[in-house]
Amino acid sequence: MKIKMILPALTEAKSPYWRPIKYSLFPPLGLATLAAYCSPDDEIDLQDEHVEELNIHDDPDLVIIQVYITNAFRSYKLADHYRKKGAYVCLGGLHVSSLPEEAKQHADSIFIGPGEDTFPQFLDDFRKGAARVVYVNGKRNIEDIPSIRRDLIKRDHYLVPNSIVVSRGCPHHCDFCYKDAFFEGGKSFYTQRVDAALKEIERLPGRHLYFLDDHLLGTQKFATALFDGMKGMNRVFQGASTVDAILRGNLIEKAAEAGLRSVFVGFETLSNANLSQSNKKQNLGRNYEEAINRLHSLGIMINGSFVFGLDDDDKDVFKRTVEWGVKNGLTTATYHILTPYPGTRLYQSMKDEARILHSNWDLYDTRNVVYQTKGLTAEQLRQGYDYAYRSFYSWSNIWKASWQHGELKHTIKHFAYAGGWKKFEPLWNFMIKTKGLNKMLPLLEAILSKVKGKDILHDQRQPFPAIA
Repeated sequence: MKIKMILPALTEAKSPYWRPIKYSLFPPLGLATLAAYCSPDDEIDLQDEHVEELNIHDDPDLVIIQVYITNAFRSYKLADHYRKKGAYVCLGGLHVSSLPEEAKQHADSIFIGPGEDTFPQFLDDFRKGAARVVYVNGKRNIEDIPSIRRDLIKRDHYLVPNSIVVSRGCPHHCDFCYKDAFFEGGKSFYTQRVDAALKEIERLPGRHLYFLDDHLLGTQKFATALFDGMKGMNRVFQGASTVDAILRGNLIEKAAEAGLRSVFVGFETLSNANLSQSNKKQNLGRNYEEAINRLHSLGIMINGSFVFGLDDDDKDVFKRTVEWGVKNGLTTATYHILTPYPGTRLYQSMKDEARILHSNWDLYDTRNVVYQTKGLTAEQLRQGYDYAYRSFYSWSNIWKASWQHGELKHTIKHFAYAGGWKKFEPLWNFMIKTKGLNKMLPLLEAILSKVKGKDILHDQRQPFPAIA
């Protein structure tokens, strides 16, 4: 059987205002995971429209499309195209789980929730000619999933081909989180077996790994065993955590010992009122600066995530947030305009208050205002969002943030990472066009490698003067 698997490009990925490198980072692991359930005799073509031009002139028997909110319209167009050609089309993913009735209009079968149990059942039904229209996830267990079909991934198209996921979901339930609808009706956080995760890591070449898990430190028992098992592997890796997990126990030290060198942290807001409004309980009462200092003491760089447009925000929130990030030495920052995704409690509450402006999913990309704001006008919010990125990644602020570290080697490391990520767009574009992103991995590994020993300037440095 000929099977086509497609990750359509997010609308923003094709915008001249967005950076191509952002969409050339990670391969489509979700589709490669589902491919592992197919028969060895199946002919599988996995295409990621972010890094290659789709071939839509083929004639597959079965088409599987992964749908996110800002690729929904593109996904539906592709689905309609292949159905007209006689292919059987399946749609799954976050957007399908959020709005199944919308997705059903463009598919022969849809999948609601994770597909580890439903996709194998669908394949069996399909081969018997008895496929159902709707498959709803029931079993939340990934202890026995087969190995990802990494042979289908075009490694040279990605900066970080060694991406990996060892858990599903998140133990927390923030009101704006897109994934809550995906895991509705069952466990919202569960993990692989540790030995299976370690086996998957061992088969990945090179040193660098990127854990795409929503919360790598989400469960003490699993994460402890994982990091203990990774010691001695000589890996450097990146992942995501919460402030709460960083401050609790010694798990972050175990992660650092195993090779964690960069972590994504959802600070989201500096306002307790906004945290309460968003049900971000894991951040309430937590000392952000203490978590930052703990990470920096372990040589772990920080990518801080922030949301603008919550109801307690005022016109000074952008400047205040940027200055706080620079002062605390965040290596990178990711800013978002609050976006009420369908299926979230935020969306439902705003819909009840008649604050949702439209359903043009192409604009639900966290850089457009799609709801009626409070405290800020839509224009102030959009301009403030643009200002935050410009200001944080100005050369002067990159340097000032770099200088917050106690050792010169950490300062250089911060400066190289932040500057390299944001200030060399022509180089990144050249590497993408020439399919040479993989050649940048040794440089990334070198920057992420552990800084050994104390620098002679430690505790002797004078504050660096502000750069105009």
